[in-house]
Amino acid sequence: MIFSQPIFFVFLAALLCIYGLCRTQTERAMTLLAGSLIFYASWKPAYLILLVLSVSLNYLFYSALARTRSKRTLVVALVLNLALLGSIKYLGMLIDTAIAIAAFAGQPDTGLDSGWTHWALPLGISFYTFHMLSVMIDVYRGEWTTRISFRAWWLYISFFPHMVAGPILRASELVEQLEKLAPLQARDLKIGALIFTGGLIKKILFADNFAGVADELWADTAKLDTATAWLAVTAFALQIYFDFSGYSEMAIGLARAFGVTLPRNFRYPYISRNPQEFWQRWHITLSRWLRDYLYVSLGGNRAGKVRTLANLMITMVLGGLWHGAAWTFVIWGFLHGAWLVLHRLVQPWLPRPQATAGQIAWAGLSWGCSIVMVWVTWVFFRAGSVGAAFEVCARMAGLSGSTAQAPEIRSYVWLLTVLTCVLVLLESSIVTFAADRLERWEKTHPVLRGTVYAAMVLSLLFFGGSTQRFIYFDF
Repeated sequence: MIFSQPIFFVFLAALLCIYGLCRTQTERAMTLLAGSLIFYASWKPAYLILLVLSVSLNYLFYSALARTRSKRTLVVALVLNLALLGSIKYLGMLIDTAIAIAAFAGQPDTGLDSGWTHWALPLGISFYTFHMLSVMIDVYRGEWTTRISFRAWWLYISFFPHMVAGPILRASELVEQLEKLAPLQARDLKIGALIFTGGLIKKILFADNFAGVADELWADTAKLDTATAWLAVTAFALQIYFDFSGYSEMAIGLARAFGVTLPRNFRYPYISRNPQEFWQRWHITLSRWLRDYLYVSLGGNRAGKVRTLANLMITMVLGGLWHGAAWTFVIWGFLHGAWLVLHRLVQPWLPRPQATAGQIAWAGLSWGCSIVMVWVTWVFFRAGSVGAAFEVCARMAGLSGSTAQAPEIRSYVWLLTVLTCVLVLLESSIVTFAADRLERWEKTHPVLRGTVYAAMVLSLLFFGGSTQRFIYFDF
């Protein structure tokens, strides 16, 4: 089930009804757990086998760590989890790399085949593995001392709004809420519905329509000239933003409907003026996880400037690899790491204009450079191969123009682009708006509210494309 599919709304309505009939905390928790497992099994029931084994085994590791805070226990848990994730997620990449190296060395017939490895990637395995590891690391560090029941552990990992694609949460952000689930509240349902609707609009109205444009342009990159190459990257950049931020807001809204508050995952990333700011605004919970559990564990900024820069680079490369088993993702992470390192090095010498006009000009220049850099990195995220990525980059730079006719673009792409610019640059926080201004909105004239609701429905009906799988479900 996808959050924007009709079948999901049937599932959600049934779950809310059953949850509303529950009288005790235990009944509410078990209802949410059962619903979460049904939601996960709807993708492929076999995925439940690995989930049950992984969650149960890691609860034993967590319990042992809670008693002893043994470094040996933590190391064993980390090795087993990362080995399992690595073998499932990256085995195909390793086999393909070996085949390519053998072919380059003049031995094309290796007998290896990676085709059989691609069926075995369970949905959301990277996300729920990170959730379990974060708890165990926090327990070992002494940052989490509250005992987690087996029921709450299962809910923390499998809670359906965030399980498949985040936000990535620490125990302190979710466990206590799941231990004290309250009955349904009208206010939570209203706020949750508003937030969910905002995410749904992002997904159906923008992401799915830009997906069609991006797929059409990326289908044959040999036909791209400089202008359409930039348009192809722009279409994907907007698609992935609306797709993932839309998913995150739908997840936040769904959780809020059950009285659970999840943290924001996006804060207008495309208004960023430097790489540090971008990663404070894009996929915020992953950025924080990488900082707290990888960058800090490597030594952070505690071992001198050179080591700090190396730690930054290692963190971003591994973060890129986390996104997918392909060298394009490694290069994507490397480029972001290089961007962060370069910014750290030149930051002391960057100008700091005092005059208002100078500040505006410098802000505009910084934003423009950041957008270009982010767009270039998206090429490697979207391209099917390293060669295709470099080809698109060359066309963007005007170094490899096309004489073929560029792909035909849908007539409303420019309208979508204008609407996107308005939304990305000027949008209010849907989450903050829903939480802080609900009463004010409810006091507005019914005609105004009805007009807004009608416009939203008509927009979805008129512009809504076919519902597509969320991009981050593959990671």
